[in-house]
Amino acid sequence: MERSYAKISWAGLAVFLLSGCTTVAQVTTLSEESCNHKMRDQLESILTEEGEKPDIANRLAVNTTTVLATGALGPRPFGVSSPSGVDYSFFIQRKSDECLLRLYGRRKGFTRYTNNLTYIATRPLEGCACVE
Repeated sequence: MERSYAKISWAGLAVFLLSGCTTVAQVTTLSEESCNHKMRDQLESILTEEGEKPDIANRLAVNTTTVLATGALGPRPFGVSSPSGVDYSFFIQRKSDECLLRLYGRRKGFTRYTNNLTYIATRPLEGCACVE
């Protein structure tokens, strides 16, 4: 029994050491038309993939991008609430010279799903710059 416990401990330690820390970033170029369109399109793509109707996904993406571009909220996760009753949790990650839009959680009623290891969905934000 001790032997299997040791294997689990070593496996857990290996996962912990290899996972590293993920930092949250903020897109700094949302005022540029190309970046704004890319952010909006990628948000819409994820929301549609998650089952939102295309017109709702578009409206949510436009509204969210407008809010993110308007204020200097700093690097932090952000949420999108749909009329379908689903709340989505996103963040931006800076990875090398690339900005990534990550969906890491969703909640509907009492059902919550979070995946902060491999994420639910990821989209690159080509043409955008971000800082941690």
